[in-house]
Amino acid sequence: MHSSLSAPFPWFGGKRRVAPLIWQRFGACRTYIEPFAGSLATLLARSNPQGNEIVNDLDCYVANFWRALQRDSQAVAWLADYPVNEADLIARHRWLVDQNRFREQIREDPDWCDLKVAAWWVWGISQWIGSGFCDLSHPAPSRKLPHLISGAGVHRRTIEDGRSDSIEGWFLALGKRLRGVRVACGDWRRVLSDASLAEDPTGILLDPPYSSDEHGVTYSADSGDVADQVRAWAIEHGDRPNLRIALCGYAGEHAMPPRWEEVAWKANGGYANRADGRGRANAERERIWFSPTCQKTAEPDLFS
Repeated sequence: MHSSLSAPFPWFGGKRRVAPLIWQRFGACRTYIEPFAGSLATLLARSNPQGNEIVNDLDCYVANFWRALQRDSQAVAWLADYPVNEADLIARHRWLVDQNRFREQIREDPDWCDLKVAAWWVWGISQWIGSGFCDLSHPAPSRKLPHLISGAGVHRRTIEDGRSDSIEGWFLALGKRLRGVRVACGDWRRVLSDASLAEDPTGILLDPPYSSDEHGVTYSADSGDVADQVRAWAIEHGDRPNLRIALCGYAGEHAMPPRWEEVAWKANGGYANRADGRGRANAERERIWFSPTCQKTAEPDLFS
């Protein structure tokens, strides 16, 4: 059982709370594809991993982190286990942004990863407030106050969910879970080829980036009009009998065919559980559209 695992970094738009419903609707899939990996909340909540599992993210730092855990989770944990420090946060942010060759290698070689980049990235993003960490378009700050009161990610004071109370134990468990997962880094359509979609059944979680004007959070990887493109792909493939598709977004964001089922659920409240009015309002707007081929099962109360 792996359902207690979670990512060791905060991630806006994670679907951990609604993952049980997604897996009820997907059922036992021979192939599972997540073109927008992020924190892998849904994959990590899968209670019975089986078959092929394929994930992708355009953000090279995200893809590199998951590959690095597969390669040497103990080394990544050792490098990431470091105190919160503002001066180091700024210096490491600048160093990570300057790794030009790294971005080329992670996309050119499907087996390549950089352990130090992975460790410093997860250490930094777990204390960075707001967006912009490792964003090439974000100006290098001269000052950047980190989280000082409540810890997040690898800086959490209490490790929950039954994990070992050490970063090493946490990372080892994640590395073991991800051992057979295929991690790609690039455009989302690359992992939705005819070969990837051939198995019966195949579950596909489409969780494209929200538009930045909706929530005030920008992404390290350019999102553009990707949500519109993803919706069009979902509609085009929604009636294929071997595909079970879940499309995520906000209420009113996607106009789907009548046979698709729209399900409302409540998130925790936005990026880092932000308590302002915008975060709370957006938490009430979360929706998932399930294709007609998804299983119909009893739904948990996602608003409780």
